[in-house]
Amino acid sequence: MGNTAVVVGGGIGGLAAAIGLRRIGWDVTVVERAPVLGDAGAGISLAANGLRALDELGVGEAVRHAARGQYSGGTRTPGGGWLARMDGAALERAVGTPIMGIPRAGLHRLLREALPGEALLIGAEVAAVRQTGPGTVRVDCGGTVLDADLVVAADGVASQVRGRLFPDHPGPVYSGSTVLRAVTERPVDPRTDFELTWGRGAEFGHIAFTDGRAEWHAVLTLPARTRFADPLAELRRRFRDWHDPIPALLDATRPADVLHHDVTELRTPLPSFTAGRIALLGDAAHAMTPNLGQGACQALEDAVTLAAALAAAPTVEAALARYDAERRPRSQAVARAARQAGRMGHQLSHPLAVALRDTAMRLTPSRTAIRMILRHHAWVPPRLGG
Repeated sequence: MGNTAVVVGGGIGGLAAAIGLRRIGWDVTVVERAPVLGDAGAGISLAANGLRALDELGVGEAVRHAARGQYSGGTRTPGGGWLARMDGAALERAVGTPIMGIPRAGLHRLLREALPGEALLIGAEVAAVRQTGPGTVRVDCGGTVLDADLVVAADGVASQVRGRLFPDHPGPVYSGSTVLRAVTERPVDPRTDFELTWGRGAEFGHIAFTDGRAEWHAVLTLPARTRFADPLAELRRRFRDWHDPIPALLDATRPADVLHHDVTELRTPLPSFTAGRIALLGDAAHAMTPNLGQGACQALEDAVTLAAALAAAPTVEAALARYDAERRPRSQAVARAARQAGRMGHQLSHPLAVALRDTAMRLTPSRTAIRMILRHHAWVPPRLGG
């Protein structure tokens, strides 16, 4: 009988972990509490490290086909002036690929389709995860009980599994920012592949897709749990004087499509990504702010690294020790960098601080900016084979 694993959570990280484990010969069940995998969400940017991970999982080509390369754009002021231009071609020369933009629903669907239907247990709430023996972990899903050699907790920033493993950890905290986002209902022409615009205490950005639609997001520095009776009308009011194509993106959006979430993060690093034969992965392990666009990419790195360690190590315990040693320092460093990027970006509100930041960005040579990007993008995955 082969090795068995249960993955708790059917998001991007959980599905990627299941694909990786199956590629090394494990039998995997993904447990997802949602009654339907609706492939919901807005948009996502995938950098070279995430795309390389997807290549190793065998789905990179399909994802690239569905994604749009980000060659043009950059960072602007609300009035439309450029702080920094994107040089996607230079980045492609440096790491072999531009950043790629894809609807989150499309990425989720491609990952799900790489798994057999019988590997997905949908609409099942995990009530308990506990080690029942030296080499067995039991997952109680109410009416279903699963015994496995390994459990991968990929149940997101509010991970219940993490809470049980580390009861003294403070858990996720509010970052100070709330984000509203949507995909336009109809095609638009934003004129660039990707943009960020930084104002005082606010950010607006877009990602263009292959079908002509675009994802936009608005990040606001507000108290936690702030909500609006009419989110789209509120954004039109707040961003009415910002440059094109921001008003056009909002006008091309249905009010019902606007998603609103507070941005939370694991500001206190976890002491370990593993406990016994349970491994934490993705946001459950290192939820970070989205300022570097690395959240999903780090989860994809986790998935490949975990599978490679299990394929190479003599025991599951040795593999999990290797996984923790490789993933915890890198992902927690990326999380710190993302937090700092937010503080120097949309969270700045003092006029003098904003002016100094803007001047520094305008004076930074593009080659220096690319070197900074490469610190996170230039990751080479371990080989899974197959």
